[in-house]
Order: sequence, then C-alpha cells, then structure tokens
Amino acid sequence: MPLEIVGAGWGRTGTLSLKLALEQLGYPCHHMFEIFLHEDHIKTFTAAGRGEAVDWEAVFGEYRATVDWPGATYWRELTAAYPDAKVILSERDPQQWYESYEATISVGVRGQGLVDNPEWHEMVQLGIVQRDFEGNADDRDHLVALFERHNAEVRATVPPERLLVFEARDGWGPLCAFLGVPVPEGDYPHANDRSQWHKPPEA
Repeated sequence: MPLEIVGAGWGRTGTLSLKLALEQLGYPCHHMFEIFLHEDHIKTFTAAGRGEAVDWEAVFGEYRATVDWPGATYWRELTAAYPDAKVILSERDPQQWYESYEATISVGVRGQGLVDNPEWHEMVQLGIVQRDFEGNADDRDHLVALFERHNAEVRATVPPERLLVFEARDGWGPLCAFLGVPVPEGDYPHANDRSQWHKPPEA
C-alpha cells in the first residue's frame, strides 16, 4: 500500500506517541523501533544515505505512515515518491528538543553504545549524523540551529494544504481534523519521554 502520511519531524519530537496515535486511527506506522524488528530495512536506508536510488516500497509496503528517523531524514524523497501523502511535521521547543536528544538517543547516534549492530550504526552515520547533523552530533548550538532550519525548510517546502505542524500537546483534535477521521475516545498517547525512556526493542 502507498504511504499516506510522511512524518518530517526529527526524533525526540513526540514521534513514538504520534506513531501510537496514528496506529490507533488505523494507520500502520513505521518508526525507528520498527528497524529493530525488521533489520532488513537498514539496507534500504543505508543505500539512500549513500545517494543511491532505492525502492521505498521495500520498507514501507506494509505501512500507511512513517514518523521519526530514519524516514524523517528522507522527507524530501518520500514526499516526492508519494505525492498524495500528507506530511506531519512534529515539533517542540528547540532547546527542549536538544535536552531530550542529549539525555536519551545521543549516545546511540554518536556510536557510543545503545545498539550492537554495525550496519545500524552505518545507517545512522550516513543519515542522521552526516546528512541531518552535518557531521557534528555533539555541539548544542549547532544542533539547535539545524533543528530550527530543518523545521523551517519543511514549512517552506510543503504546500500548506498538505502539511500539519503538530506538537504532542495539541492532542487528537488537529491531527484528526487534518486526516479527516473521527476523534477517538481516550487521551492522546504519551510515550517514551525522558522519564520513561528505554532501549529499543530486541529484534
């Protein structure tokens, strides 16, 4: 099935909560956690990081949505490959984003542990570190500036009628209105904040 939703927001912007929300609304959703359950996906993202042409359906064929890295790195390619897909830019305060990144996934992004898989680290280095972070995964001011630039580029590039700029605190209302689906019962999901953060699932 073709992707219907492309998540352009970087990791640590409420992407796991968004994944759970989209799945509750009926959209099977790709996220970094899916990589650890389907390690064959790594080859496609690594090839994309090298600038090679890839078959996105090899990864996304079973999904209706993608959020978080590594998909967010390739938001331009995915919005072109799936021209009818809607785009969700998950955001948060840039300084809070950095604090969350530094307290959780930064060690994995820097290759200092977290994941014992050399192919995964190559994928992350090519995509997140080299492409999104311009080779520097350490400097706070540098990363905050890139985070702000990334969000501005998505806002400037994606047509307004195709784009939802979203924060987890916005809840169900804007998300459901954007997708044209009813608001479900119960609270919007809240998952994987710093106090709850844990390592990715075992494959």
